[in-house]
Amino acid sequence: MDLFDDLPEPTQTAGEASVQKTCPSPLEDRGSKRKRDAPDDNEVLEEQKLEEKKVCKGVPILKGYVAARRGEREEMQDAHILLSDMKTCLSTLPTTVSRLAYFAVFDGHGGARASRFAAEHLHHTLALKFPKETENLDKLVKKCLLDTFRQTDEDFLKKASSQKPAWKDGSTATCMLVVDDMVYVANLGDSRAVLCRMEQEMLGGDRKCVTLALSKEHNPTIYEERMRIQRAGGTVRDGRVLGVLEVSRSIGDGQYKRIGVISTPDLRRCQLTPNDRFIILGCDGLFKVFSAEDAVKYVLNVLQNGSVERKEGQTEEEGHYEAACQRLANEAVRRGCADNVTVILVSVSF
Repeated sequence: MDLFDDLPEPTQTAGEASVQKTCPSPLEDRGSKRKRDAPDDNEVLEEQKLEEKKVCKGVPILKGYVAARRGEREEMQDAHILLSDMKTCLSTLPTTVSRLAYFAVFDGHGGARASRFAAEHLHHTLALKFPKETENLDKLVKKCLLDTFRQTDEDFLKKASSQKPAWKDGSTATCMLVVDDMVYVANLGDSRAVLCRMEQEMLGGDRKCVTLALSKEHNPTIYEERMRIQRAGGTVRDGRVLGVLEVSRSIGDGQYKRIGVISTPDLRRCQLTPNDRFIILGCDGLFKVFSAEDAVKYVLNVLQNGSVERKEGQTEEEGHYEAACQRLANEAVRRGCADNVTVILVSVSF
């Protein structure tokens, strides 16, 4: 079965590109292009045409906000990363791609080492494996994401097994890669990604909010997940692998990999449109007390109603998104979530 699950096709696109943050990594100095000899007139003309194509693509402006709460846990085991401009992580980029962005949340269990490792390393591996050409780009991005998750899992397990005693940490992963106006979400476990899209209810009527799932939950109670575990010699008790592990796919968890717990993500792809308002990435701490629809409505209510305090240099819109992200995490704790809560809110505008 094709792991790509496409969401509804957009009706229109328009807009301009924007960058907000560079990659905080050892690969940062590789972002500059290699020096070349002076180009001839034909090369200059071709470069001008490519730049014109990029402008005409309608690349949306994305800005990320994050809120993290420890809840009642002794340790914060979530990790996250926001890269509004991931181009600086790549040594080369296909000429027709004008913007890369990356946002991810990782929910650790058994410790914080797997989630922190994934937050620090997964995007570097992704940058190294990102396609160098644009022909069949969707297929190549799919392969890149699958290879990146496999490599990240292998690298962590190698490090974990070399420790004394061996680390037994594991982590979910929900990663969103944006290539121009196309969103690719790769996820493992029970962290989730949802999109808020405003659609016209009737001709001349009010617009209504539609919540689109950008991820698929993996737990051992799902038939396909349970059967894979059982075929590998594992058991599912009380909704958990061997009665212990709550997710059926993860990074790390070396002791469960031999009984059907895998690191192969589900992939979903969605083209952004001018009707899209924002995307929420959140760990299960958020979605234990919020449905996806309720979380989207909560954010919309903050964006549309009331005044908020702004940080220095923030626009009014940025202040509303910042407040919505922080209040959503606070509300999850107030509703009784004892787990760690991490929320990434990504605004979308054209």
